[in-house]
Amino acid sequence: MKKSTELSESLEDYLEAILSLEKTKKVARAKDIADKIGVQRGSVTSALKTLAEKELINYEPYSFITLTRQGTEIAEEITYRHAILKNFLLNILQIDEETAEHTACRMEHAVDKKTLERMICFFNFIYSCPKTGADWIQAFLNSCSSPDPINPKRCKKCIDDCKKRILKIGSKDIQKKILGQ
Repeated sequence: MKKSTELSESLEDYLEAILSLEKTKKVARAKDIADKIGVQRGSVTSALKTLAEKELINYEPYSFITLTRQGTEIAEEITYRHAILKNFLLNILQIDEETAEHTACRMEHAVDKKTLERMICFFNFIYSCPKTGADWIQAFLNSCSSPDPINPKRCKKCIDDCKKRILKIGSKDIQKKILGQ
């Protein structure tokens, strides 16, 4: 009978590290895992035993470590959450790479599936809606650094620019609906 697969943040980090090492080196070794996570080699053994008991890894002392099918699924989900969160921090909020990496690593353990799905919808919206895009993100960043983030004159100019963009790409009926005519 399989043991519970409820995992601590630390154990999730181990799975993520093993997946990364499998992708680059085909297998993981305790030393490589310790180096990747930034812990002492001795503390890796306990985590590996726990993951093996949960049937998430194939592990024997002094041998290579690989993920089981279930371990791979969980590790890929963790890695996916990490990538989405890091993308949001880097490309939307424009957080520096190192901070985005560390913050995404902490957030990946807490974010629920519905929130992640909404975040993906938000990305798709930003990158596909004619009212958003790179200039919209830049306007947001300018607002973040402005002492007066909500300035009606800037807002009016932005709205006028959006209307011009919409007029260029949409049909007349869509334009009328969007412009309230």
